Amino acid sequence: MLEVWNYLQTWLVPFVPALFVVAVATFILYLALRKPAVKTSGHRFRGQLYILVVVIATIVSVILTVPIGSETRGQLLTFLGFLLTAIITLSSPTIAANAMAGFMLRSLNSFAPGDFVRVGEYFGRVTEQDLFHTEIQTEDRNLLMMPNLYLVTNPVKVVHGSGTIITAEVSLGYDVEHHKIEDLLIEAANKTELTDPFVYVMELGDFAVTYKISGFLANTKHLLSTPSKLRRHMMDCLHANNIEIASPSIMNQRPLNKVLIPKRNNQPAKETETDVNPESIVFDKADRAQQIGELIEHHKELQQEINELDSSQEDYEQLKTRKIRRLKAIERASKALEKQNT
Repeated sequence: MLEVWNYLQTWLVPFVPALFVVAVATFILYLALRKPAVKTSGHRFRGQLYILVVVIATIVSVILTVPIGSETRGQLLTFLGFLLTAIITLSSPTIAANAMAGFMLRSLNSFAPGDFVRVGEYFGRVTEQDLFHTEIQTEDRNLLMMPNLYLVTNPVKVVHGSGTIITAEVSLGYDVEHHKIEDLLIEAANKTELTDPFVYVMELGDFAVTYKISGFLANTKHLLSTPSKLRRHMMDCLHANNIEIASPSIMNQRPLNKVLIPKRNNQPAKETETDVNPESIVFDKADRAQQIGELIEHHKELQQEINELDSSQEDYEQLKTRKIRRLKAIERASKALEKQNT
């Protein structure tokens, strides 16, 4: 038995450095990839990057520490270099290019989960940002996986959560004074809850004048339905004042004797969108992603407040207990939203 133990010691001792390197690498990966209390938006991106760097560093370290000849070690390192070069060269149109594009997008930080983006013919809200792709939720509630290379090589229009401008155009006849039209269009924008509305005269056509009403929408969660509400209020305001919409074009000389303006019912019009919020259905995953980001910021602020509490205060323990309770509530809410998004 002693001879077997001595033999194992003689055989294992040269491999101790290599085994130590593998153990350290495994521990580093565990620390990097373990699930945090509140997962940040870049957790998956950093996890993939850590795996890539640690695996390459571990392979090189094992080759340098394993008990082999210097010539064999040099050949293995050369082979590893050729292998990495071949992988990068052969996969450059797809994997490597998308990875580099992912690094570029993360460094620019142009958009985050919850933001509306338009890339070419695609429009939706960002739900996830990965090393190789970005996921958006489209207007029909489907999830669209877009390669990062496509986002880098095409113009990206970003609508941030801080607000955006909503616009709508309408063509009206020359027989109506433009001051009256501007007042009615601004009234329609105010009914749509747009702030700081303004009107542009876009075109003086052969048969009609084209006006554009614009206003600031602070809550971009309603970006999908607000343009429809604005146009509906525009029709209500114009028709209530006997102003006919001349889109696409009409001639003032008509063979008809009656005015083609819909008669307004004396009863107040019913709001058709009060019971249904299409954004909450279409962009449910993107909305949860944005809520997770807001919870992360709140979690950081609350953790900083706990660290800055003065232990000499009389109600120190009560304050700390309340803040820790809120901290745990945020963690539970974040985990629940993450579970729904998986």
